[in-house]
Amino acid sequence: MEIRELKNWKPGVSRGSGAQVLDMFSGCGGMSLGFSSLEQIEGSFTLLGGVDINQTSLNTYSLNFGVPGTQADVRDLAASPSDLRALLHRLPKYDSKKPLVLIGCAPCQGFSAHRKKNWNTSDDRNDLVGAFAQIAVTLQPECIVMENVPELLSGRYWHYFEKFRDLLTPSGYVIKQSIHNAAEFGTPQERFRALVVATKSPGYVMPKALLQPSEFRTVRDAIGNLPSLAAGAQSSSDTFHRSAKHRNSTINVIRSVPKDGGSRPAGVGPACLDRTKGFSDVYGRLSWDKPSITITHYARNPASGRFTHPQQNRGLTMREAARLQGFPDSFTFTGGFDDVFRQIGEAVPPTFSLAVARSIGEYLSGEVRQADEEDLVMSPVNDSFAGVIAGLKMRRE
Repeated sequence: MEIRELKNWKPGVSRGSGAQVLDMFSGCGGMSLGFSSLEQIEGSFTLLGGVDINQTSLNTYSLNFGVPGTQADVRDLAASPSDLRALLHRLPKYDSKKPLVLIGCAPCQGFSAHRKKNWNTSDDRNDLVGAFAQIAVTLQPECIVMENVPELLSGRYWHYFEKFRDLLTPSGYVIKQSIHNAAEFGTPQERFRALVVATKSPGYVMPKALLQPSEFRTVRDAIGNLPSLAAGAQSSSDTFHRSAKHRNSTINVIRSVPKDGGSRPAGVGPACLDRTKGFSDVYGRLSWDKPSITITHYARNPASGRFTHPQQNRGLTMREAARLQGFPDSFTFTGGFDDVFRQIGEAVPPTFSLAVARSIGEYLSGEVRQADEEDLVMSPVNDSFAGVIAGLKMRRE
């Protein structure tokens, strides 16, 4: 089972001798963690290092994987092939004779459905998708993996995907794209993501769901065995099991919210929440026996969404957020309280990245699997995928 394999992961252990993996926009290493797990279990990959613009995230990356974290703007590397190749050759484990897998998860805020009011304005972060494609054209890896929000494959942003595809196609790459729910791969969280994979030859098959909705891991599965804490307190046995110290007004609002999945009652809390639609999750509690909502870097704050503990009168701890995102307890984060929540919220769920890594490993080994092309997204999904997600959830309830 994929989840057990991830729990056995150990920091700093490298036994790989297979395809090399370079992580662009690495963050703290959520996507790398799936490949690192298979490196330890099977030796099928060799993690080379990560590239990111945030040094704190890179400190976490290097601490856990024992490989270099390089601080750089991917756009600068895309514009300078010589600098890019020099970076690659500086990595201690790099071997030009072995196949290269390039993974990258460009910052997704520019594609977010929450930008509806700003859809007519450009966002520089969206250009990172093209920069990533240009890096791939320069390095010519055997496989390219890109993860992003599902809006990348929506009508509003489809042209960014087309730019990515059109830059790679002349180099002979076969590109496939689909949308996945991380809960189907063991993440105790409903998190829909776009996955785009380009390979040098046909035969790659997208990862298949491991779990049906009735089998999804729940909030209880992930955090139910953690000790109770008051707001602002820290566990004596786990420094990451610590929540924010809320204001008294915040605690009073939380106390009024029914336990186990309850929502903020009308008339409680800031009056602006009752005057504006779209804030039904604010101060809401997670449900014990369902997956959590999408964990973001705001998950420390109950005023930012349904990020309140199902039973206790406080927001989530760092440990709870990490577990809901699928990180094993053996993974260590660097930086301050807000830094840790940012790294967790921006990461690819490792339980999903493990499934992606396995699908890449099967392709590289020549293993033939039955492809279901109906799962691929061949045309834009509406203007925004948010409504589609809501419909999928409603049909299950």
